[in-house]
Amino acid sequence: MTPSEIQSIKQRFGIIGNAPTLNYAIQVAAQVAPTDMTVLITGESGSGKESFSKIIHALSPRKHGQFIAINCGAIPEGTIDSELFGHEKGSFTGAQEARKGYFEVTNGGTIFLDEIGEMPLGTQARLLRVLENGEFIRVGSSKVQKTDVRVVAATNVNLLDAVREGRFREDLYYRLNTVPITVPPLRERGDDIYLLFRKFATDFADRYRVKPVSLTPDAVQELQRFRFPGNIRQLKNVAEQISVLETDREIDSRRLRQYLPQEQTSQLPMLLSAAGSATDGAGNAYSERDLLYKVLFDMRRDMTDLKKLVLDLAGGQRPHEAQELLRQNSHLFTSVQVSPYDAGAARPLRPEAAASDFILNPRDLAVEDATDYEEDVQRVEDISHETEEETLSLEAKEKEMIIKALKKHNNKRKYAAHDLGISERTLYRKLKQYDLEQA
Repeated sequence: MTPSEIQSIKQRFGIIGNAPTLNYAIQVAAQVAPTDMTVLITGESGSGKESFSKIIHALSPRKHGQFIAINCGAIPEGTIDSELFGHEKGSFTGAQEARKGYFEVTNGGTIFLDEIGEMPLGTQARLLRVLENGEFIRVGSSKVQKTDVRVVAATNVNLLDAVREGRFREDLYYRLNTVPITVPPLRERGDDIYLLFRKFATDFADRYRVKPVSLTPDAVQELQRFRFPGNIRQLKNVAEQISVLETDREIDSRRLRQYLPQEQTSQLPMLLSAAGSATDGAGNAYSERDLLYKVLFDMRRDMTDLKKLVLDLAGGQRPHEAQELLRQNSHLFTSVQVSPYDAGAARPLRPEAAASDFILNPRDLAVEDATDYEEDVQRVEDISHETEEETLSLEAKEKEMIIKALKKHNNKRKYAAHDLGISERTLYRKLKQYDLEQA
């Protein structure tokens, strides 16, 4: 496919950017569109996966048929079969009349199944039958019906991990992954970030009838350094806020930083490609894996703070408080005995060690004291390395975070799930796992 053909597709579907990874994804979508092959689109939340499903449908022989986009994570588990495959009258409470499902309505068209990884296992079996034989059965019926629908699926999680954990059918994964398309995250698209910002700024200026905002060179660099865990969706929100709230239409880096979160909550790997390379997991904010990584880093920081506090207490001539602190945290130090004083002489560790994060400079010590001083601090340094894997409880930390989120949002699970960065279905599963369903 020539560059001019790719550019024509971008203009038609409103795609902005020239990153090589973006161009390659568009090329694959255009090449597979004329076929009936099933396509699996992978990429972080907010990276624009739905646009690629529209490209595939519009460039296919099915373009005159119906196109329906469905978010599998937004449909409750108890009703998703009815939504997709329809139901008969009286098949369940509230089924007052027969209803056609999406696979029946879009016969001859295309269905885009977003967040396919959130689909229940029972529904996955039904979907596999549709993909294999073009057959489905309405809920409450025994009659087999035929449908001719092309399926394009998308996910922001690693489906292979879900397969290993038993949350996704392996046969369905390979049936969906006939042609994979990877949509690059915004932070890997270089100059595209500024191009998209300019486009959004112009659009919002027209909408709100104001002068478009512009960025100074240092602000452009600041914008391109930011990781954008929410990808294009987050960039668009930032552009809209600046367009509405700023009176000065030229924005420098200092003003721009006020609209960028201080803590980028999605810096950790989430999605692994087939080659094993890691990309960020934005999800909505956190994936389950992001949550676990965050817990690990929080615990590591706690360990560092505790070691520094021990040294501060010892350096402040308070050995009893230091020893009591170690005793109270013995669950972290199961196999290590730490004494802030060396044997014989009551000489404390120097507080300078805490200030330099245990990078010692014993040049100001007497020659006979330097060796003992280094050994004392080394014993404290070894604490985290010997006991970290044995004693840290990720489940307890995760349970604590879930309880805090529920309390924060007055037990409104939808908002708690959004705050935690997981789907409502995942939150329900966690509540059941930790016996918090009555929380």
